[in-house]
Amino acid sequence: MGMVDLEKAPGAGSQAGPGEPVRRSDAEGCLAVAIRIPVRVVVLVLVVPVRVVWDALVVAGRFLRDAVLRPVGRALAWLGRAVFVWPLVGLWRYAVVPLAEGVGWLGHVLLVVPAVWLYRWVLTPVGQALARFFTRVGAVLAAAGRGLYAGLAWLGRYLAVVPAVWLYRWVLAPVGHALAWCGRQVARGVGLVVTGVGFVLYWTLRVLLVLPALAVWRWVLAPVGRFLAVVGREVADALGHAWRVAGHLSRAVGRFLGTVLRWTVAEPARWVYRSVLTPVGHAVRDTVLRPLAEAGRGARRAAGQALASARLLVRQARADVRRLLFGGPAERQPVDRREPSAAEARTLGSSTTALTKD
Repeated sequence: MGMVDLEKAPGAGSQAGPGEPVRRSDAEGCLAVAIRIPVRVVVLVLVVPVRVVWDALVVAGRFLRDAVLRPVGRALAWLGRAVFVWPLVGLWRYAVVPLAEGVGWLGHVLLVVPAVWLYRWVLTPVGQALARFFTRVGAVLAAAGRGLYAGLAWLGRYLAVVPAVWLYRWVLAPVGHALAWCGRQVARGVGLVVTGVGFVLYWTLRVLLVLPALAVWRWVLAPVGRFLAVVGREVADALGHAWRVAGHLSRAVGRFLGTVLRWTVAEPARWVYRSVLTPVGHAVRDTVLRPLAEAGRGARRAAGQALASARLLVRQARADVRRLLFGGPAERQPVDRREPSAAEARTLGSSTTALTKD
């Protein structure tokens, strides 16, 4: 009861004779060539403005990111750290952590140490005593239970097990074998009926549904799907090609605009800066700014000298007032540091000898 093979072999239609129709790949190639050029023209016309706008938006977005968003982001990040992170870190480090350590130490002293002492010196001895008591009581109950179990087991064997075995062997087993044989026969008959009904339903559904569905798939849906696949592939290739061409056009337009801005704005501005503003600035610096700077430095030196003279006069006046009020300091006697002559040395030696004798 095998199924009829309605599909073509993989290589059945690969070769075509002189009078046979055109192959599938050739038909798809002709269709692709016929569709490619108009689709690419239409897609290029539609994609070029989009690509130009896209490139302009990319340039504007990069400028906005580098000039505005990144500095603003850094400032906001620093502000966030200063407003939120640093205060929270300080609060955690200098308030929460010491408070938690204090609460932990207090809990250890008030709860853990008393609980350990209670467990070690009260609960452990009581538990050991109860364990020994219940162990001995359990041993007694276990001995009684073993004796009771042996008696109940003997009674159950001769009052329940032996009659049940006899009933199963001589009554239930023969009846069960008879019922099983009857059930197998009934199941065999039902199986034959179900097999016949299934065979009829299979061929009915195959003829009414499967074969028409295969025909519709082979002669309608598959050609339409191949056509749509060729069209979709060509549209995708056209979009990629148009996007690349639009990129080249956008780059060329950007370079043209850059060149126009360079020769209409940048180069004239550079020439004006180099040929006009720089000489004018140098002339202003040499004729105006440097003399003004020299005059300012001279005025500053004169003001410094005048201030130093005024400071010296004030210091002298203060010294004169102090001398008038409190008197001048004691004059120091000059010390003669020259070497004594020979006559002075003899006189000094004789006076020293006389003082020694006295």
